[in-house]
Formats: sequence, structure tokens, C-alpha cells
Amino acid sequence: MISRRAFLGASAAAATIPFWNSAFASAATPDTAKVAFDDRSGAGQTYAYITGTTLDNRLVVLKSDGTPYYPPSPGNDLTPLGADCAIPLKSLSQVTVPKMYAARIYVVLDDKLDFFVNPGPALVHPSFVATNDPNYGRNWSFCEFTFNNDVLFANISYVDFVAIPLGLHLTTSGSGDQTVPGLPARSLDSICDALKAQGGKWDTLIETGSDGKPLRALSAHYRADQFAGYLDGYIDQAWQKYAGSTLTIDTQRPDLGAFTGQVGGDGVLAFNNGERFAKPSTADVWSCDSGPFAIRQGDSDARRAIIPRLAAALNRTTLRDNPNQPTGEDPAKFYQNAETNHYARIVHSKLPDNRGYAFPYDDVTPGPDFSGAVQAGNPDTLTITVNALR
Repeated sequence: MISRRAFLGASAAAATIPFWNSAFASAATPDTAKVAFDDRSGAGQTYAYITGTTLDNRLVVLKSDGTPYYPPSPGNDLTPLGADCAIPLKSLSQVTVPKMYAARIYVVLDDKLDFFVNPGPALVHPSFVATNDPNYGRNWSFCEFTFNNDVLFANISYVDFVAIPLGLHLTTSGSGDQTVPGLPARSLDSICDALKAQGGKWDTLIETGSDGKPLRALSAHYRADQFAGYLDGYIDQAWQKYAGSTLTIDTQRPDLGAFTGQVGGDGVLAFNNGERFAKPSTADVWSCDSGPFAIRQGDSDARRAIIPRLAAALNRTTLRDNPNQPTGEDPAKFYQNAETNHYARIVHSKLPDNRGYAFPYDDVTPGPDFSGAVQAGNPDTLTITVNALR
């Protein structure tokens, strides 16, 4: 399994090559790749922004003509980006990108985005939670990619929010094409309707514009305060079960294998390799990155492999009933508990092939791919389909 977070945040030096598909592990990628846009949005104008960090650790943003711009470090925070980097898709539908990691491709309809630079230089990305951000009320979305010496990896992410429906298509120089259709056109409103119908606090995930229409639907992680204690009953039941029986976590790595664990009298889930996990909170489950699920410098490979599988089973509310994670998982049983990650459930219910990250470890799988990623060591063109918002 490729970890989306480790992959997109890793530099070339820290790349997790042992986990990559052997089909591209030994091949060198071309120096550049093409990024194209299939604009089906129906908007009067659609703009794209492409930004990332080069393999020699320089901030790069493509300019409106598709050429690279390397912003200098400014003297003050929130310094406006010193170049026009809005690529007009009506007149420029394909650009060439250099190698970069932790990269994003933003798309915005009928407007432009404001980007700023802090000393470093460090790019200040648009905010979808700060109402005073100039981009908050605009219709925009993004996908993620890394393009390094071994692979081009791109994914559709709903880890943060759902907005403009995007799709991915990757062509290669000899290993075939790959497609992730993503959410269909006009999915946002139906997702928001389903969140409202769910009741409880789920409608608090909807952010609306000045016209009263939804701008985006947020992951529950960003409204964790509204869900305090939401999963406590389910987590308690899972912990109680494994106080009297054994939980097996298959790391799905031949060099690590599987570990078994039980909950001791101290309430800690302890595995036979010495790794220990306190009972998580709902916020820990939603984020996959706090409390016992936080990955810290020096953590063992085993812990780094166990965390995604525990977090995924709790988001999907399958941990209590399936003691063989994730090999014994049945996707038909995901999100069936009354209290579950209904945001992820609803998003997946709208995806034509069930593929797209709805939480950070949605790539944990017993076999089927839920992650919505394309990847190749011989990439040619990554095409972003921009579907209609409404």
C-alpha cells in the first residue's frame, strides 16, 4: 500500500520506494510531464494553478503562460504572489510540469484565486475554513500529485472537502492508461442534501456562499468540536471485545507480517511487538493524525503500518466485528453502524467506481482500490477533467 500522506509529503531523498509498485520502482521517469485539462464545467472562465516543491527543494508555481516561476522569499508574511499564475483553461489547456513533490493542481470557476508567500519562501494556500480568507467564498477545488525520479502519483482527494467534481486520466509511454472518474457533475448539492437528511450535526459540514448555495462540504475532521463523543460508544464496544479476544492486524508488508493485540486491564490495546495504543477519541478517528494515531519521528515501521489499519477500521466502523484487519474486510459492511463516518459513506455512495480518498487512510484495503489514485513510472500526460459544479 502506498500511503498518500507519506508519499505526497516526502522529498526525493525520503521517498518510500519499498512500498511502490515494482512496475515502476526501477525505471527513471522523464524530465517533464504534461498536465492537460478537459474543461466540462460550463463556467464562463476556468483557471488552474499548479504548485509544488522541486526535487532540489524550491517552491515552484506555474505562471499563466505555463512557464515555471520560483517565488523569492519575501520580507513579510502574506506577501502577494509576484506573478500572474492563473492558467486560463479556455486558451491554454495543456502545460508542461517539472518534477515536484507535495504538489497541488487547483481549479477555480469564474474567478481567480489569491495566493500569498511567507518568508522561506512558503506558499500560503487558499483556506476553506477561514471566512476572512479572500478565497473562502469562491468555487474552487484541487487534486494532489507528486512527480519524482521514480513515479508520477496523483489522486483525487476528498480528505478536506468536496466541491467542484474532478476526474483524472493518466496516459503513459507504454504501460497503458489509467482513469479515476471521481464524482460526477453536479454531485455537491446531492451530497449536501444527504448530509442534511442524515440529521444530527452532519449539516454543519456544509459551507454556503453569499447566494445561499453550497460552496463545499467539509470532512467531519474540520467540525470535530461538533462531534465530541460521537463514536465513543462504538469505540468502547471495540475495546471491550478485544479485552477478551485477539485482534490481528496484517501490515500487508512481507518484511513485517501480521501482529496480534489485546486490550489489557489498563485499557490500552497492546500488540505482541510492543506497540501500544490508548483508546482514541472521535477527533482522533476523523483526523487519523492525533492522539494514538499521531505518527512521530522515531516511530517504528510496524507502528506506522498498524495506525492506518486501525484508523481505517474505525472510520468504516468495522473494527468491532472484524478481528482480522484489513484482510477479512467486506466493503459491503463499511459504514453500516448507525454512528459512522457518514461523510465518507455519502461521498463513496456517489462515486461511480467507489474510488476517492474520503479520509486520509482510505487506501487501506483487503484488495479493491478505494483510493482514487493513478501512478506510473513512465507518465506522459495527466489530464484533469473539470465537471460542472451545478
